Amino acid sequence: MKNNRHGQAAIISESEYVKIRAQLRSKKYKLLLDIARFTGERWGAIVQLKIEDIFDADRNPLAEITFPAGIRKADTKGKRHTRSCPVHPALGEILSAYRPSASNGWLFESRICPGTHITLRAADLLFRGAVEAANLAHKGFSTHSTRRTFITRLWEAGVDLHTIQLLTGHKDPKALIRYIEADPNRITKALALL
Repeated sequence: MKNNRHGQAAIISESEYVKIRAQLRSKKYKLLLDIARFTGERWGAIVQLKIEDIFDADRNPLAEITFPAGIRKADTKGKRHTRSCPVHPALGEILSAYRPSASNGWLFESRICPGTHITLRAADLLFRGAVEAANLAHKGFSTHSTRRTFITRLWEAGVDLHTIQLLTGHKDPKALIRYIEADPNRITKALALL
């Protein structure tokens, strides 16, 4: 659990996600949280999405979200890779109901600096504010919690590591494994199989 920005970000339960999302007033910021939840992408890349990465020319959602290499974190060798993530049906419904209004192409346009996207710092402050308003600040959530939750939930559902690696864009399986939170019940059940 993260404590004063040390340690790993905590996993978000479904009920906690609902509480946090309810505290976000804007549809735009709810969408930011939803994209993080259903893609497991880092918030630094999500804030830099352009409308064309998610919507077609008629503003209909695409079947996949494209995270261009230039906005993603570099791997251990300093290379950046484009990642495409299929749109989860629940996210597809949210995207279908959302109408992006930014004229300059950014999905999450900055109100403070028109012509650019919101910063990761601004998104982090929005998330932390929603977590506090939901009375969950003691849980150790950060924007990285959505990525850890995405990976852990897939693992708990029985998805193999290779498929999770393909979904998240991890090049190193050792780096991926660090995201998975071990459930003590799963460990006990595994031993019972012997």
